[in-house]
Amino acid sequence: MTFDLAPLAPYIGELAAGARLTALACALALAGGLALGIVAALMRTAALPLVRRAADVYVDVFRNLPFIVQLFFLFYGLPEIGVRLSAFGTGVLALSLAGGAFTSDVIRSGILAIEPGVLEAAQVSGLSRLAIYRRIVLPIALRSAVRPLGSVFVNLVLTSSILSAITLNELTGSAKIVAADTFQPFEVYAVLLLIYAVMTWLVSLSSAALHRRLNRRMN
Repeated sequence: MTFDLAPLAPYIGELAAGARLTALACALALAGGLALGIVAALMRTAALPLVRRAADVYVDVFRNLPFIVQLFFLFYGLPEIGVRLSAFGTGVLALSLAGGAFTSDVIRSGILAIEPGVLEAAQVSGLSRLAIYRRIVLPIALRSAVRPLGSVFVNLVLTSSILSAITLNELTGSAKIVAADTFQPFEVYAVLLLIYAVMTWLVSLSSAALHRRLNRRMN
């Protein structure tokens, strides 16, 4: 067997379009997952037991159920009750909900790791509870959570490959079409492996660079 990439040349644009769609879905899901994770983490560290329990239920559901089941429920189940989303919208929503559950754990750990004396000093200084969380708690928690969050976001990119199961022609979906058209599955999926490796490497590199930058500011 020879490794021949020449038959893939006419499909470079299709694979690039799939990669762009994957990148866009992951970027939007990253923002959505981070927002949901922050809210859930704050709820899980709240004083009211009911608020903590509601957040725990959300995290347990989306962290412990198979992602493809969540995806199918949103895409095929919700239309039965009149809620219809596009394949792209469903993919972004599913990734955001799942990502938010894992992000919540990371940020919650960062919040719980803050020294009690820091919060006591902030309270003594007269800052409101909202100001304390906005100016002190969240910046410290997010700073310490940068590296673990990088791992969560890498997993988000990898999980996005499942979106092809709902007819979304992101990177994996486009690769399936190209493999079927060219009868070159080995070459197509070898290229797919390389593209995902580069994407996850860039996410890891970015999180490491951000971590170093924030640490320099602290020092």
